[in-house]
Amino acid sequence: YFAQHMHNCDLVNLEDMLQNGTVISGTLIERPHSFSTACNIATQIIAQVASCQYGGQSISLTHLAPFVDVSRQKIRRQVIAELNAVGVEPSSEQLRDIVENRLRDEIRRGVQTIQYQVVTLMTTNGQAPFVTVFMYLNEARTEAEKHDLAMVVEEVLRQRYEGVKNEQGVWITPAFPKLIYVLEEDNVHEDAPYYYLTKLAAKCTAKRMVPDYISEKKMRELKLSKAEEPGQGDCYTCMGSRSFLTPDRSGNGFDNVANAGNYEPGKPKYYGRFNQGVVTINLVDVACSSEGDEKRFWEIFDERLELCHKALMCRHNRLKGTLSDAAPILWQYGALARLEKGEPIDKLLYGGYSTISLGYAGLYECVKFMTGKSHTDADATPFAMAVMQHMNDKCAEWKAASDIDFSLYGTPLESTTYKFSKSLQRRFGLIEGITDKGYITNSYHVHVSEEIDAFTKLKFESEFQRLSPGGAISYVEVPNMQDNLQAVIRVLQYIYDNIMYAELNTKSDYCQKCGFDGEIAIVEDDNKLVWECPHCGNRDQDTLNVARRTCGYIGTQFWNQGRTEEIRDRVLHL
Repeated sequence: YFAQHMHNCDLVNLEDMLQNGTVISGTLIERPHSFSTACNIATQIIAQVASCQYGGQSISLTHLAPFVDVSRQKIRRQVIAELNAVGVEPSSEQLRDIVENRLRDEIRRGVQTIQYQVVTLMTTNGQAPFVTVFMYLNEARTEAEKHDLAMVVEEVLRQRYEGVKNEQGVWITPAFPKLIYVLEEDNVHEDAPYYYLTKLAAKCTAKRMVPDYISEKKMRELKLSKAEEPGQGDCYTCMGSRSFLTPDRSGNGFDNVANAGNYEPGKPKYYGRFNQGVVTINLVDVACSSEGDEKRFWEIFDERLELCHKALMCRHNRLKGTLSDAAPILWQYGALARLEKGEPIDKLLYGGYSTISLGYAGLYECVKFMTGKSHTDADATPFAMAVMQHMNDKCAEWKAASDIDFSLYGTPLESTTYKFSKSLQRRFGLIEGITDKGYITNSYHVHVSEEIDAFTKLKFESEFQRLSPGGAISYVEVPNMQDNLQAVIRVLQYIYDNIMYAELNTKSDYCQKCGFDGEIAIVEDDNKLVWECPHCGNRDQDTLNVARRTCGYIGTQFWNQGRTEEIRDRVLHL
């Protein structure tokens, strides 16, 4: 990816591409004339974008919602013509009912296109697109558009709850697209007009592990773009799994630097922005290298941070000079910008248009080594917070010196956790509670084996999420909650009041050999961890459908030994 001048992740400006047209593989794509066509074009855009980057992308259903009314008016004209042809004069109520029934079928087909295209597409890097679909009612421009958006959200949730069929014809949990549902005043309380959607989302989460949840309330306290008071900031989606853009700081002379066709002066801009790349510091290595000497810890910490800074500048400088021709769908035809042919993308790398991320991992083990206690212990929490603040201070220092938006990011370590663990064991041996696992703890998270209830965990981690502005997600591990949806909703309401971004993890497995529909177990055999059906003993991964959360995304392709060990060690929080 470094050799190919690729960036990491982004928010696709789907609105600009659909409303103002785009070009795909040399073919002009004009504004679609129906919702289903808009969905089809969206999947083509997703595939093209995924082949031009290595990280995740996010699209918003709000950008598809205007095409619901386009289809409604088109269907209305068709119905009137059909009825007139047979001499029928319907009442306004009859006409409305016929139109709305056909419209819902159109929405169903459009949403189905996105679901099946995303899980069957293969990009040039040999993977399905890492795509996130954002569902935010208050993003709609009018009440009528919000109503239409709600219909689309409802259909997305219904289809994800149903799942997709495996080769045996059994409904299973798909990995993509990842879904994010925004909790807001008009959907989180029982008397709210869109509470029915939150109930459906809770039902879907209990079975399929998605959607994940953003609290509009908490996000607007944290993401302040134009000197607003806390609570009046912006609410927007992450780029893919967890990477968040810095709040818009346009007004610095670069307002519509991307020449977006849908730019609105004074309105914070997020779609079309991107992340240049991530470099991650292994906090456990810093702690172990210091041998527990706190003075030495801070010295080594600064040395390693400067090394990360240099590596990040390598990523930045590799993108500098890239011409828009390198990926026309991104830089020329609206996904991220509408630059001229042959124009360098350099101006998009500064001024806050894009971000670049200092990642971190292993805060728990770092603090445990230095203090002898978990960072949840009141005696150790201040040290953990100081580590987080120091990384934020460095990002601010680098940003001030370069006008590049450095931001602190909780690295997911989907598979790198095993690599980091093995490296630590080679360098420092097996240190009990620190390096004796095949994994290290994701970002600021409470250790997976630590006994803590869901609400305490979310409240504790919310303070660390605030100090991880470039990206972070918290989770709670729950049992099968399909028969206790009220408890799921209670957790969602707690998320709304207490933490910006969180998810619920459960299990969603199936054995094709015996038809077992429950949790596939992890067992040890010859010093290796293997997946085994508890009913028939099947260990053939080709005939096991296993879905587990892997730090933001759902994984369905099994994992290395380190990540599998981490999954095995997880305790329930509810």
